[in-house]
Amino acid sequence: MKKLLFIVLGILLILIILVLIKTLTYPFKKINTNTSSGWKMIKDDSAIQRLSGGLKIPSVSAGELGEFDYSTFDTIKEYLKTSYPLVYENAEYTEVNKYGLVFKLKGSNPSLDPILFLSHTDVVPPGEADVKDKSENVFRPDDRPLPPVSEVAEDWDFGPFSGAVANGRIYGRGAIDMKGMLFSMMESMNNLIKNRHVPQRDIYLAFGFDEEVGGQQGAAKIAAYFKSKNIKFDAVYDEGGLILEKGSVAGINSEVAVIGCAEKGFLSVKIKVKGLGGHASMPPMESAVGKAAVIMQRLEHNQMKPMITPLINEFFTNIGGSMSFVNRMGISNQWLLKPVLLSQLTKNNSTNALVRTTTALTMMKGSDAPNVLSPEVEFVVNFRLLPGDTVNDVKKHIAEATKGFEVEIEDIDQVKEASAVSLTHTKAFRLIEAAIKEIHPTAVATPYLTVGATDAYKYQIVSKNIYRFMPIKINDAEKQSIHSTNEYLSIENYMKMIHYFEFMMTNYDKQ
Repeated sequence: MKKLLFIVLGILLILIILVLIKTLTYPFKKINTNTSSGWKMIKDDSAIQRLSGGLKIPSVSAGELGEFDYSTFDTIKEYLKTSYPLVYENAEYTEVNKYGLVFKLKGSNPSLDPILFLSHTDVVPPGEADVKDKSENVFRPDDRPLPPVSEVAEDWDFGPFSGAVANGRIYGRGAIDMKGMLFSMMESMNNLIKNRHVPQRDIYLAFGFDEEVGGQQGAAKIAAYFKSKNIKFDAVYDEGGLILEKGSVAGINSEVAVIGCAEKGFLSVKIKVKGLGGHASMPPMESAVGKAAVIMQRLEHNQMKPMITPLINEFFTNIGGSMSFVNRMGISNQWLLKPVLLSQLTKNNSTNALVRTTTALTMMKGSDAPNVLSPEVEFVVNFRLLPGDTVNDVKKHIAEATKGFEVEIEDIDQVKEASAVSLTHTKAFRLIEAAIKEIHPTAVATPYLTVGATDAYKYQIVSKNIYRFMPIKINDAEKQSIHSTNEYLSIENYMKMIHYFEFMMTNYDKQ
């Protein structure tokens, strides 16, 4: 017995030693301890004015395509022409499907594949209710008055289409998502032209107009246009990741710049569950509502298996150096501790989304009266697919969850597989890292999985190097303002974003 105990203790000791060695020698990315703040912000009031004016245009997309007020998108087109005459005079300009905008700045070497920067002109609605009009200290470049109370949304410090500049911020729906990025790209191209810089390869800008409702008439048509012209891009850059402030991500003791190298797929299904209808005074032993509840419990309790994909493993390798020793131990010893690591990751909503195809029950409909049994109950479940899982895999999962019940299953909304995963050892990715270091040298740049949908997905037909990143440092309150109330972009973020894209455009072939 003692001999067996010594053997067990010896094995445990060996395992502990191996775990410690692996933890201490694992190639975590080194954290930059440089205290430099990087490129010093140079405030450009005229650039701020141009963005402010763009935010005053209520280019809202909502509901089905065709329900938009397209006059606002005509206004955007005219506003860009008057704001950036140098770009329109020196770059080739094309309209795709009337409101998709494409700019091409010619390079000196036509044999090189071009690069493409994406944005979109549409924004989500601002909501309806009141505004707390703090109109003092507000700078409005064209003296356009703030909109009436009926046009704005609750808890906005300034009107959502005021373009107010106050407290070091530029307010308005779309300031972050995504007119700030669009105008910074236009400013950057304008600066290249003004400084007589001729890039080696062609530089394209492409702006869709319906990204917030799926991008089928904007980005999809623009991507198809490029494909019809046999244009292949060396890299495509779109929104996605952000620079997260130190302390905003639990367990990570540094600023983190997350660069989306892939995005999750999307599947929403409506499940109709059949049962016995009638009067509630004589109910069956199992109603349609009860059957639906069983299926919903199965879907939530038996979700698709979590896994650490190569992309997420690279993410952990990059950020692990700024995490606790215990976390580093789990990351570096997945050969032994992967089940423990996955168990911890799936307990948090944010990290759970990185390691599995998520399941979200979103809508339900049954009887219209409290004393009536509905013969049919329907509910909607939304899945966001992890790269490695397919739509077919999810449908098999649904079939297993509904086994034993009479159901009808219908796909609703757009269905798409998870995107391809773009490589990180490319010139295109290294340039992002260099540009981040230019504006935020202490941030840890890392590949990441974008859990939301972007226009970038449509451009897989014209490039294999697609990266999703918006170069702004953001806190939790600013993150919450996206698609919500009181959206704003700080002037510092905007100036750094302009410099970032100018750096990208001028240095692509110097890396």
